[in-house]
Amino acid sequence: MKQFDMFGNDKPKEETEYTSKIKAPTYKPKNKQPHILELVDNSKAKRLVRKINESNVTEEEKVLLKFAAQRHNRFNYSKVADYYAHASKEMQELMEQSALVVIDFEKAYLHGYIKLAQELANQYLDTHEE
Repeated sequence: MKQFDMFGNDKPKEETEYTSKIKAPTYKPKNKQPHILELVDNSKAKRLVRKINESNVTEEEKVLLKFAAQRHNRFNYSKVADYYAHASKEMQELMEQSALVVIDFEKAYLHGYIKLAQELANQYLDTHEE
């Protein structure tokens, strides 16, 4: 089986500039928790939802399009991290489950993120094998 390199680097291991060792950055929270409305810019999603509501598509189509519109929300992850540092334990757990913050390997596995990454890697290998 061909070795999968997520960065498209086909050089032999000794020639690569990058390491596969990943060290999570250490985060030092700010003293003040940001207001929750500062964590996300949802202006594009709101514009899309407004257009969807004004459209003549079916109600079922509107539901689908509104779900898709949420993909345009832009999170400010430094503020999300600050918020997380000051949040209740319950909120922290929900933020971890929503992948709003960097989570440890065991939690990533429990929430299915490792499985997703492996499935994507396998799919890539299936389509790019020689």
